[in-house]
Amino acid sequence: MGHRVDHEYDYLFKIVLIGDSGVGKSNILSRYTRNEFCLESKSTIGVEFATKTLQLEGKTIKAQIWDTAGQERYRAITSAYYRGAVGALLVYDITKRQTFENVERWLRELRDHADSNIVVMMVGNKSDLNHLRATSTDDAKAMAEKEGLSFLETSALEALNIEKAFQKILTEIYHIVRKKALAAQEAAASAGPPIQGTAINVADSTGNVRKSCCST
Repeated sequence: MGHRVDHEYDYLFKIVLIGDSGVGKSNILSRYTRNEFCLESKSTIGVEFATKTLQLEGKTIKAQIWDTAGQERYRAITSAYYRGAVGALLVYDITKRQTFENVERWLRELRDHADSNIVVMMVGNKSDLNHLRATSTDDAKAMAEKEGLSFLETSALEALNIEKAFQKILTEIYHIVRKKALAAQEAAASAGPPIQGTAINVADSTGNVRKSCCST
């Protein structure tokens, strides 16, 4: 779940953005990685991704964030992109009730295709449109609690809680990875020294190394 790479960064984590089309996944990605927002953004076709490097507890983390298309017709393409993901932001639009009701379907798909240990956060986007709200914060919190997910409401337009959402999920992933690494080190240490083997001399009695095959 995440791994050490080269000297430029200590860990590389793949995060996927999932949810219905039009909930604001692409703008969440562009706001976080480039601090940009586009009102005229079009539906993502297939998959796009961007990266951002940050510091966590003295380690350099590179987040590779994949924006998966929400349209049904592209889902067969995007299912392969869950592979290797260690985190997911499951996004719905607080002004469109159907996008919230589809959260459970997205969770099923995630659990079918992704690693069972993937860290998932539910995100209610477009909190700047509170006057058009169709899903209450309490309803969302109840679902997140039932499914064992963390939860935040965000606004890509106002840059509200976008940084916080990624910081929270990446920190959780990092702690899981560190805990696994420490457990592995402890297991290796408690196993004791390696078993001593017997040295085998592969030379014959004349001192010549035996050939592995016959010459013709």
